[in-house]
Amino acid sequence: MQGNAMQENAKSRPFPFRRASLFTLGCRLNQSETEALRDRLEALGCEIVPWGAPADFGVVNSCTVTRLAEAKCRQIVRGFVKANPEAFCAVVGCYSQTGAAALARIPGVDLIVGNGDKLSLTDFVGDGKKRAVPLVVAGKLPAGDFSVPAVCGAAPTTLRANLKVQDGCDFMCSYCIIPFARGRARSRDFSDLVAEAESLAARGAKEITLTGVNIGTYKNSGYDILGVVDAVAAVPGIARVRIGSIEPKTIPDGVFDRMNDPAHALTPFIHIPLQSGCGRILRDMRRHYSLEEYLAFIREIAARVPGVCIGTDIMVGFPGETDAEFDETCRTFAENPFAYAHVFTYSERAGTPAARRPDRVPVPVRQRRSVALRALSAEKRRAFMGGFLGRDEEVLFEKPQGGIWPGYTKNYLRVHVPAEEFPGENLVNALRVVRLEKVSGEAFVGRASQA
Repeated sequence: MQGNAMQENAKSRPFPFRRASLFTLGCRLNQSETEALRDRLEALGCEIVPWGAPADFGVVNSCTVTRLAEAKCRQIVRGFVKANPEAFCAVVGCYSQTGAAALARIPGVDLIVGNGDKLSLTDFVGDGKKRAVPLVVAGKLPAGDFSVPAVCGAAPTTLRANLKVQDGCDFMCSYCIIPFARGRARSRDFSDLVAEAESLAARGAKEITLTGVNIGTYKNSGYDILGVVDAVAAVPGIARVRIGSIEPKTIPDGVFDRMNDPAHALTPFIHIPLQSGCGRILRDMRRHYSLEEYLAFIREIAARVPGVCIGTDIMVGFPGETDAEFDETCRTFAENPFAYAHVFTYSERAGTPAARRPDRVPVPVRQRRSVALRALSAEKRRAFMGGFLGRDEEVLFEKPQGGIWPGYTKNYLRVHVPAEEFPGENLVNALRVVRLEKVSGEAFVGRASQA
């Protein structure tokens, strides 16, 4: 039994599980959706236990962006089944949408739900008994704008929260599987996302990151992404709003005025995928900008927003990429105002135009290039951090770790402060001004500011 009939029957049946564990692979959007599933399970009476603890219900929120991500998903699923052989195992998300047949071959998997129905996962578990053949719910992806089902009485949160505002993408880059995994671009109902932001604030969240696949294309009820930024920033209790990854040429100019406005919650941080620092490769990737346009834009951001942290994504080993073109990408990254790069090794995705090209870069070459660019990114990060040594910065703290209070500045610099700097204080989810005294690895060591 599938679809609406199963969902209707689920409403009259008590939920069969008491201990659930969730594992997330991939992006912030996946993390946001996992949190929504966590809230739903808790509302149904489940105790959420850490991954690896005994559970009678396991949920893996999957990723399909690379072959490595898919392989890791299969490994995680097999590990859960081995540790909990009698437990009900569900796999949801992007890999469930594009690779359901491969997941169905893993012994012990009971339920596979694609992106169209993942947030309704609990409607498809039935009586919770193990299945000889997994139920697959991975049909046509929905079109049109959407809402996210609300959960009443969700537990308090003291974490930096992700807020899903958009899904899907229309850009169809030549290497990308995501339009097939998540569908075309859709925006979340504006009043619905504001209501969730208010709920998150009421539960204790002070920082919200706006997430989606291509959030700069947001359009709903007369609002664009700038309207979303302003609305979330206006929610009482929200001290920081952070824009997640956003595509070039979709960023409204008003974003930078808000980053510079001390009265506005928008943080001076932005992550803008570049993908290649070589113009020819960008054209082959079918990106929606030229290299010159991109570089002019980020240079303008750096000039207009003092202290802004600009991050990017770079893919190496795209078909046809020569050593000289990789070197060009490295120079582009090194010579421009980036603070860091997330480096991705190109992975063939079946059904994409790039996967059909014969001029593949050998895998060992791709891997060497990834190592080299990651090392360069580490240098860039240290150089960017060096510009903040000795400064006082506001830090939003997280849970303590071994006598250290970790947290982040507005521009997403990680800070570790010894607990004795704030004796007797509980700094979880607290904002404090900290002097950034030295760099240790990828974090600052800070002290309580005396200013």
